[in-house]
Amino acid sequence: MLRFRIIGGSVAAALVFAMSGVASAAPQDYRFEVVRVQPAGPGASDVSVRLVNVRDGKPVTGAIIVDSAADMAMSGMQDMTGNATLAGTDAPGIYRFRAHTRMAGNWALHLVAKVPGQVRTERTYIPTAKSTYTRTMRGGPEIVRSTVTFGAQ
Repeated sequence: MLRFRIIGGSVAAALVFAMSGVASAAPQDYRFEVVRVQPAGPGASDVSVRLVNVRDGKPVTGAIIVDSAADMAMSGMQDMTGNATLAGTDAPGIYRFRAHTRMAGNWALHLVAKVPGQVRTERTYIPTAKSTYTRTMRGGPEIVRSTVTFGAQ
């Protein structure tokens, strides 16, 4: 009888533990939005973009931009490429890029960012011991790939 109680309690604890996780964000839960485009001299534009969490609309802070590039493929000019370098941050969640575009027109800015994992608290109640086990965990980073368009002058 005691053996069945221990096994039953272990199974219940495993089920509670498996179901106690908080849903974590996925890369599609984030997007970049163009905030401002300003001319930055001949053949260059400053493009400010905001990284937002789609679910709550809030800006994402602490992201690391790991890749950026610009091209005119959307305008039918696949060979017309430019570079885009991170020039700083204007406010939390807003990243400014200097895009060297070489000519006016519609450009695509391709961005890849690493969003830090979310911190979450998991609680597991173990009925046989009548106690709750609590642990705080940081999820793995999410890789976000996005393209925004802007008009260069």
